Amino acid sequence: MTFQLERIDHVQLSAPKDSEETAIRFYSDILGFKEEEKPETLKPNGGVWFRNGEIALHIGIEEPFTPLKKAHPAFEVSGIDALQTYLEGAGISTKWDNKLPNAKRFYINDPFGNRIEFLEWKNKIKN
Repeated sequence: MTFQLERIDHVQLSAPKDSEETAIRFYSDILGFKEEEKPETLKPNGGVWFRNGEIALHIGIEEPFTPLKKAHPAFEVSGIDALQTYLEGAGISTKWDNKLPNAKRFYINDPFGNRIEFLEWKNKIKN
């Protein structure tokens, strides 16, 4: 092979038209992502870009919009129990799943109904 995949550059989720402010409130205010400036050539498409460390997340406007119910990004976290408590306190419903060996994980839905997974590998959990 003369090519090599290096890493995921970003993940894009879809949202309905005119939902940028809702995306900012959720992804910035609740999940702690920082909004990034989109290139001028892409601004007419709508949507908003976010970053948290090495994680880049783009919210794109899609019409007609259909939320992702099965396909999803999965974010590895540390302190998953604290995150779950925080999200529940913010009024976000969480659903634990114990089917992945050696991991604690749960799912949420963003304000648009897109599924998001958070997981912590058990060998990284501090007791």
